[in-house]
Amino acid sequence: MTWIKTVPSSEASHALKNALEDQGKLYPPEYRIPVESAEQHGDEGEGASIVSSHSLLPQTLYHSFATYGTLLSSDLPLTRRQHEMIAATVSSLNRCFY
Repeated sequence: MTWIKTVPSSEASHALKNALEDQGKLYPPEYRIPVESAEQHGDEGEGASIVSSHSLLPQTLYHSFATYGTLLSSDLPLTRRQHEMIAATVSSLNRCFY
């Protein structure tokens, strides 16, 4: 759950909906599978999401998360296993529950 104002999907502008959709296309397909434990922590069924914390600034949201999605490309030399190990290590060091 974020501690800042966010825009719920029911109130999302056209620009926000497009930013969410377009950046999401850059991620591997398995990233679209909901994670139940993360979804339980959100308000109004929105889920716990670092993405939603950027919902007031759709273009910033798009560029920030599109960059990360591009770095996950299978065309790059790191394997999915290596991506997950890096993410798990960084999350652990940051004491992040997800």
